[in-house]
Amino acid sequence: MSAAGAQEAPRPRRLVSVVGARPNFMKLAPLVRALAPRRDWTHVIVHTGQHYDANMSDVFFDELEIGAPDIHLGVGSGSHAEQTARVMLAVDEVLNLATPDLMVVVGDVNSTLAATLVASKRGVAVAHVEAGLRSYDRGMPEEINRVLTDQLATLLLTPSADADANLEREGIAPERIHCVGNVMIDSLLHALPRARAGRPWERFGLQPAGYALITLHRPSNVDERAKLRDLVTVLDRLADRLPVLFPVHPRTRKMIAEFDLAPRRIQLVDPVGYLDFIGLESAARLVLTDSGGMQEETTVLGIPCLTLRVNTERPITVSQGTNRIVGQDPVRIWDAAEEILAAPAPLPRAVEKWDGHAAGRILAVFDAFFMARE
Repeated sequence: MSAAGAQEAPRPRRLVSVVGARPNFMKLAPLVRALAPRRDWTHVIVHTGQHYDANMSDVFFDELEIGAPDIHLGVGSGSHAEQTARVMLAVDEVLNLATPDLMVVVGDVNSTLAATLVASKRGVAVAHVEAGLRSYDRGMPEEINRVLTDQLATLLLTPSADADANLEREGIAPERIHCVGNVMIDSLLHALPRARAGRPWERFGLQPAGYALITLHRPSNVDERAKLRDLVTVLDRLADRLPVLFPVHPRTRKMIAEFDLAPRRIQLVDPVGYLDFIGLESAARLVLTDSGGMQEETTVLGIPCLTLRVNTERPITVSQGTNRIVGQDPVRIWDAAEEILAAPAPLPRAVEKWDGHAAGRILAVFDAFFMARE
């Protein structure tokens, strides 16, 4: 103490965020920006390296307006058991060094569950961003990760009211559930003006509202020759109606080559950066995808979305948004695309708390959590 009776300032609370894949950073970025001016928090970002991504460069973090991870664990690929075990061992060492007051996990990858298991066993409070999503398909590894993470986490930060209802049905105590909104939409709305200003569609010879945008990466779509052949065939047929742009995931490109399924008309391109992608997404006439985040983004952007899966953990994008679940049946996909192209483009949809301010509400939950413990 510098003077009699003076009190030392309390130490900042220590927050450790664990991410395992590129989309996790898009969900974490709004919280990183919200924490930046706060001197009562210190924040350490741990990237497990569960998914290797060549686009995880300084440019990617510049686009998100956040710094690169503080710690990179380099876990790498492997079976679900191998990845989960490696992340658990590595995160346990991180906790020895960082001694956090709170750990944040995001999404539903193996790193999410692994970090939650370690923290829970060591008595560290865990906040799960994007809690409560359910596909009710236990054949999806992500569904197992979601359910178990939500059972263990201390604070369940949900994107929408339907996620709250899922957790309540599973017997989660209401005081653990906090509907904060959608952090992916925070990132989208923050970056959208810059993304559209770059006019990325022009680099591919496209016109706004004049093309379809495709993404495919899930094993259920790309690892079986017959399914991938049917999807490539119907997308090629769609390309006779309007240009089709397909930024190809490395896994998908490998399988297209292995199965000798080179499309006739689809424009295949390498994966693009975050800003370019959401710029392309915002100007598309139609999106076809098996991604979860794109179902949400297209709802807010007012872009029709066909989800090439048999279920979704984001049903609010169907009930309140622009999304349709069409599975992998090429006839159903074609009929839905024809119907969309014959109708006026929809307007953006307003889902409650998908307003760009989810990160601020998350910080308010954290502050209240620690005040209640003091």
